[in-house]
Amino acid sequence: MGPKHRQTLQAILEDPVRSNIAWRDIEALLKAAGAEITEGSGSRVRIALNGVRAVFHRPHPQKETDRGAVKSMRRFLAEAGITH
Repeated sequence: MGPKHRQTLQAILEDPVRSNIAWRDIEALLKAAGAEITEGSGSRVRIALNGVRAVFHRPHPQKETDRGAVKSMRRFLAEAGITH
């Protein structure tokens, strides 16, 4: 994982929860961690990482992920063993 990905992970794990993390940065972090990302219907994105699966909605029309999605991503990463 490169420095940009570590910075994105740090932003996801930060308290209070941020709402200004670009979704493309989160996807880049997931790919760098070895996640398998597939497109679902509409704005859905299926993600599999270390045996953990989840479905997220790609934000639109804005590029930033909202607080609820960041909290969900935080939980997903913790379950997949990505904590720092």
